[in-house]
Formats: sequence, structure tokens, C-alpha cells
Amino acid sequence: MSRNLVITAADGQTGHLIAELILTNDDFSKKINSLTVTSLHPESERIKELKKKGANILETSLGNKEEIVEAFKDASIDTICLIPPASANKRELTVEMLEAAKEAGVQNVLFLSAVGCDMADEEKQPHLREFIHLESLVLECKGNTEVKTGHSPVVLRAGFYAENLLLYNKQAQGSGKIPLPAGDTHKFAPVALGDVAQLAAHVLTGEGPHGFSDQHRGQLMVLTGPMLASGDELATAASDALGIKLQYENISEEEARKILDTQSDIDDSEKEFLLEYYSLVREGKTNYISTHSFHDITGSNPQEPTDFFKTYSAEFKPKRRKTSK
Repeated sequence: MSRNLVITAADGQTGHLIAELILTNDDFSKKINSLTVTSLHPESERIKELKKKGANILETSLGNKEEIVEAFKDASIDTICLIPPASANKRELTVEMLEAAKEAGVQNVLFLSAVGCDMADEEKQPHLREFIHLESLVLECKGNTEVKTGHSPVVLRAGFYAENLLLYNKQAQGSGKIPLPAGDTHKFAPVALGDVAQLAAHVLTGEGPHGFSDQHRGQLMVLTGPMLASGDELATAASDALGIKLQYENISEEEARKILDTQSDIDDSEKEFLLEYYSLVREGKTNYISTHSFHDITGSNPQEPTDFFKTYSAEFKPKRRKTSK
């Protein structure tokens, strides 16, 4: 197979990890001919790392669709992993990239969406609901006989990333608490980012007579973590994994916003996305898990919360104070 793949928004953690996995894992790298990544910030460290590992870099910005079309054609791109970027212009940039893929005749499309978007309210969770509108734009290509794009589509709704819990590691280290605006009665199932990357890599390198593997083509995949947990249960899992006592603290959305503002450098639109997801949790709209697609395609199970906390133990354990002799 000589698949020529492009992964968008590779300066973000999701696109970067998917690209890195495909470039460095022989099971995936042997199935592609070339890998191009797009970036709004081509000088970022993540993009520099991917370039060293063999990726072609394509700088993008809102309004340069024609340049993208030509670049896709020059690289004979046949497959796109379409990831909405962490930007206030997320919708516009994603739509423009999809239009470029259509004009360039890109056949296979994996769209990375978000778990909960179908439950989101247009007024209360607009950043989440936006993914439904983007899914619709991707899927409607299937019925457009004038373009190749959409002939082989996959939509992957990825769950709440467990790595988002790292945003509260200072509280865990300092006070032994994990403060989240998730309420006390409902649950959610955080998924490890590495599991999302694994599933995406399998889809992007799968082959069938119509593009993607027939096992994947046309699927709407929903991926959460394997454990449905309340805030208290997450804290218990962390305590068991780390061998220390951590407690869950239910905080208000206003308090959560302050923490995000002071302890993270993520885009404002991503902060709103996180806060909206927590509001879904409080409304009881995330009380489910979905791991069948991951198990069926990869043959393994998603990472358990205890294993996640073990992986990032240094981020959560209190730091020992230096003592003077």
C-alpha cells in the first residue's frame, strides 16, 4: 500500500501523538508512503519533532485554501485525519480544510469528533455541539457524487481525555485533592490519549477495496475509557495507584475556570469545551462507557484509570521538600 496521509492540527496533543505513533511504530509506518502534517504554528516544538521523524510540514492559516489544495495534490494525498484545531476559529478552519480535501480529491476521511456532542445543548454547550455540525459536513460528502471525499468516511468520537486531569496536578501535589466541577452524583469515563491515537492509527492505515478497511469504513466509533467513575471513584483509583491518599473536591464552574486560567496555557475555546463537558457530567449525560470499537479493532482493552495514574505518578505525588543539613 502506498497511502499518502495528512494529519491536521498536528501542533495539538492529539494530532501530534497520532502522527508520532504512525511514524515510529513499524506496524503503522510500513503501511504509508508519506505523512504530511498541517500546523498553525510550524515553529512549535511538536512540529519540529515530527519533522525530524520524517513528516512533511504544511503551514496553514485561515484563508489559504488554494495553497492547501495544491499541496495536497502535489503530495498525492489520499487520506486525511481531520482534527479540529484548538482555536477560536475552529469551525472555519475545519470547514476550509474539508473543502480543500474535496477539491484535491482526497478519498478517505477520518474525522475526530467528541463524545457527548450528541447530548450537548445548542445554548448551554455550544462548543461541544459544534462537533455535531462538523460531523454533518463530513458525512454529507458521502452523498455528493461529484467529489471523491466521503467515499470512505469514519467518524471517531473521542471521550474526555484523562490527560485533562493533569491540569489539576498542583492541587493534588499541594493539598491532596483533585478539584473538578463534575458534581457528586454522576459519572464519566476518561480515556487515555494514547488509546485514541492507537485507534486512529489503525483506521488511518487500514486497507480495503474502497479505501479504508471494510471493518472500519462507514463506522461511527465512540471511544471512552473502560471505567465509569464519579469524582470520588477517580480519587480512589488515583490513591490506589499512587499509594497516597487523594480526595475528590467538587468545585463550582467559576472555581474551575480560575484554575484553568492560572494553571494552563490552553486556548480559551478549549477551556470552554472542558467546562461544557463537565456540565454534561453534572446533567447525567455521560453515564456510559463505549469500548467495543477499540477492542474489536486493536484486540486490546483501553487503559484503566489506575494505570493512567501510575503512568503520571510524578505529576500527582507530592514533591518532597528539600531539607538543609
